[in-house]
Amino acid sequence: MKKKKIMQAVTPYVWLLPSILLMVIFILFPIFEVFRTSLSEVSRSGIIKGFAGLDNFVKVLKTPAFGIVLKNTLVWTVVVVGLSTLIGFTLAIVLNNEFRGRKIARAIMVFPWATSLIIQASVWKFIIDGDYGTLNTLLLKLGLISKAVNWTPTPAAYFAWECWVGIFVTVPFVTFCVLSGLQSIDASYYEAATVDGAGFWQKLFQITLPLVKSSLTVSTVLNIIYVFNSFPIIWTITKGDPANRTDTLVTYLYKQAFYKGRTGEAAAISVIGFLILCVCASVYMVVSLRKEEQDG
Repeated sequence: MKKKKIMQAVTPYVWLLPSILLMVIFILFPIFEVFRTSLSEVSRSGIIKGFAGLDNFVKVLKTPAFGIVLKNTLVWTVVVVGLSTLIGFTLAIVLNNEFRGRKIARAIMVFPWATSLIIQASVWKFIIDGDYGTLNTLLLKLGLISKAVNWTPTPAAYFAWECWVGIFVTVPFVTFCVLSGLQSIDASYYEAATVDGAGFWQKLFQITLPLVKSSLTVSTVLNIIYVFNSFPIIWTITKGDPANRTDTLVTYLYKQAFYKGRTGEAAAISVIGFLILCVCASVYMVVSLRKEEQDG
């Protein structure tokens, strides 16, 4: 009997062991290695020579380009996550209603999200090209412009287009996350609200938003992580040029590691990004959970 109880207690951990081993090997160990590298003196060939303390972090923070890169990263994350959430929420409400062609509209919404980010970025880079881009071709044929327009005259303009591409590919994810939450809401809530004389905005703020808050929280936290760490869009369109004006932390640390051979500094940048991401995601989740508890 005692042996049977021991087996019952141990069995769940045996089933969990493969997953735990995979997490240790592919998640915890790489994180440990990045932290170790960030605190070490590393040669250009990637060989760790010894403990360097916070030297790598000091070098990174003293670099003039780092301030620009950090600002770009924060703007990129806030703009893409914020606008994609707003647009995605609006589209989810539209797609939740009955109308002819709704299935086709939902299928079309999946395309930007399902397609590779590199392909999306390459397509948009071709669209906005000032010499042979399809945007100029279309506007010229429609007679809206008389000559080709340079859509990327400055680094800021290039960065704005990159933000647009980020929003374009992120909106479908938010839309379907919110849509799943909307479909779980019982129609009787809206029927009762209609009987009580509630209008669209009252239903939106008193019924819809509170009941899809959990879906919004999940999509927002995941988006913060994905967008903050997004590499293909920036790298495909500008590679962070000119002079780091369109770089984010991910593209910047890639250059430091593989272009300049500064592995220790690249690891330090990675740790800084990791800590910023942890703080932002944790704060957002804590604030959201507290609001849910207060509403409850």
